[in-house]
Amino acid sequence: MMDVLKKVPVREQDPSVRAANFDEVCLGYNKEEAMAEASRCLKCKNARCMGGCPVSINIPGFIKEVEQGNFEAAAKVIAEASALPAVCGRVCPQETQCEGVCVRGVKGEPISIGKLERFVADWSRENGFVPETPEKTNGHKVAVIGSGPSGLTCAGDLAKLGYEVTIFEALHQPGGVLSYGIPEFRLPKDTVVKTEIENVKKLGVKIETDVVIGKSVTIDQLMDEEGFEAVFIGSGAGLPMFMGIPGENANGVFSANEYLTRSNLMKAFRDDYDTPIAAGKKVAVVGGGNVAMDAARTALRLGADVRIVYRRSEAELPARAEEVHHAKEEGIQFELLTNPVEILTDENGWVRGMRCIRMELGEPDASGRRRPVPIEGSEFEMELDTVIMSLGTSPNPLISGTTQGLETNRRKCIVAEESTGQTSRKGVFAGGDAVTGAATVILAMEAGRAGARGIHAHLSGK
Repeated sequence: MMDVLKKVPVREQDPSVRAANFDEVCLGYNKEEAMAEASRCLKCKNARCMGGCPVSINIPGFIKEVEQGNFEAAAKVIAEASALPAVCGRVCPQETQCEGVCVRGVKGEPISIGKLERFVADWSRENGFVPETPEKTNGHKVAVIGSGPSGLTCAGDLAKLGYEVTIFEALHQPGGVLSYGIPEFRLPKDTVVKTEIENVKKLGVKIETDVVIGKSVTIDQLMDEEGFEAVFIGSGAGLPMFMGIPGENANGVFSANEYLTRSNLMKAFRDDYDTPIAAGKKVAVVGGGNVAMDAARTALRLGADVRIVYRRSEAELPARAEEVHHAKEEGIQFELLTNPVEILTDENGWVRGMRCIRMELGEPDASGRRRPVPIEGSEFEMELDTVIMSLGTSPNPLISGTTQGLETNRRKCIVAEESTGQTSRKGVFAGGDAVTGAATVILAMEAGRAGARGIHAHLSGK
């Protein structure tokens, strides 16, 4: 008999096997497992899970359809709110959002909402389900800058309303962070990401790649010369941060962005590609977020012995618990309460190690977390050949610096209204990491939806 207080287990690759390949770690639910998990849902009238979802998916509605085996109906329910269900089902932090407030979780384990969303999206792809396209356009042209989660979401929502939308992407492949940032073993590119992008294109959205806004063309030119009546900036935050410690410019020091982009977008992890990447044999990843876990687990799969160096304790790790758990299972070491002070180099300027200091937690800082304080006399060295810095990112100032009247804050983030995405420049809207700094995929999607609402209100005169 099924225990309704516990989730239906999700099948995964064995850690000893997956640590040496780039195949997806989580294998997801099959039809029977999905229906069994859906049957655990309490069908709450005032569903708290919907309030916990940034894009307000009708969660009880789609789960009810899954329980009854109506998978196409479930896909239609999700499509009303989300253009990227296969992505969200894999990478959203459900444990702090929809699942975090699930009533079933009060006396047992919450419903596996993310895994059910993934199942429906995968079923849709495998069975050729495509969201409905708008019957006609309304004649208004909108430009979207960036084809990441906020840009794709904004474009999809506007296309459903009849707008003629063109996305401009700086790189040679669309998808933004979905394509270059998140590793293959968490988010397969040729199946999941490409299919989600194709579904957005089937709504009528055009995507132009290799267009660097601010160099190839400016926002002013798009609006004044090319007839776009509104612009949404969803360009993300791709400018990496560094510590400013001695030796940081040495050969063998990467930003996590560069390391992951080479591996993901440029296929450096594949033997049949010639993309160079100094994968390293003894690698330290500095940072404790999801990107740090991604970089560390990528380096492991490329054959390295990997450590994660983080200046706070495990309780303060900002990465998803699932990612930390998987990293540990795969054999990655955690050097917690440890902070680098110098990167050591050999006579040729290559990394040979890193000098670190042990830390202890003091009083809380502005973030609410206890501030790490160095322990005097605790310095030590670790032998390395590669250091990957994963300390966060900020928006590239190229767009804001080439657009008249666009206000930014001290972090170079674009200032925009949260509910509409409206910036200080009339007709220009923004959202996602370009506004907030680095955040999650689902929050970027929420901002994309807000931007679409703001643009629709602006152009329809409401």
